Amino acid sequence: MTTQMLTRDEVVEYSSKLPGFPRIIALILDTIDDPDANTRTLTDHIGHDPVIAARVLSLANMAAMQARRQSPVQDIFTATSLVGMNHVRQLAIVCGIAGFVDGIASPDTSSTFWQHSVAVGVCSEELSLHTTVPVSASAALIAGLLHDIGQIWLHHFNAEAFRATWGHALASNIGIEAAERERFGVDHSTIGAWLATHWALPESICAAIRHHHEPDVALAQPLVPIVHIAEVLSNALDLSGRAENRVTSISTGACDALGLTWDGSARSLFGRMEARSRHANAFFNQA
Repeated sequence: MTTQMLTRDEVVEYSSKLPGFPRIIALILDTIDDPDANTRTLTDHIGHDPVIAARVLSLANMAAMQARRQSPVQDIFTATSLVGMNHVRQLAIVCGIAGFVDGIASPDTSSTFWQHSVAVGVCSEELSLHTTVPVSASAALIAGLLHDIGQIWLHHFNAEAFRATWGHALASNIGIEAAERERFGVDHSTIGAWLATHWALPESICAAIRHHHEPDVALAQPLVPIVHIAEVLSNALDLSGRAENRVTSISTGACDALGLTWDGSARSLFGRMEARSRHANAFFNQA
């Protein structure tokens, strides 16, 4: 197999040919510790984004129907008061990244990639709420959604070579990251971290993307073990139904870093992960 040694400069330069990273993600991250500013900024921004606004209103009207509300919800402020700021923030994050992924992914990869990304994002967020280690749920959701963004870059850069790399990994029973390094000189985790840094995302998110396959080297960053464990669990629970899913072992160090034990109390966690992942994917698959 011919190796093409990709460099960081090449990855960043090629990314200029892709759609711009969604501004709403930076807005959420900038105001994540200021709930009042976040409410003002986010609702105003959503009001000027017709795609996200339509999703928020759709979610609010679904809630209104369940509550037997007589009049439809027609504005973002009413929608936010009805479904709650946390749900609106989550939806804005998922919808913003969904539009970005849809703009760069090919039709034959968009659906399966997005289902897996949503599953890992939801599992990451649930883990952030389950652990006693202080970590932002919104940052965990973003890191989980973007953990494999390097694969979309590779597919966009050279689809034929990327598909051959996947086939080689499956046929040889080796990890996809090892097959990518053999073919491109670098794996999708490193490429994703380069992109995240270029987009000025926080170092904690960049680290989670870079080390989600090898968390033990960066356990001091809570998002690293969170995204690692989230991906393993999403595959074990078959939340995305991808044929390429492989159940790998969970790092003991990652579990220890988050204070996780897999006893009976974990059943409710798994149930929330499964229910929310399937609901989110069903919602975004609606016409």
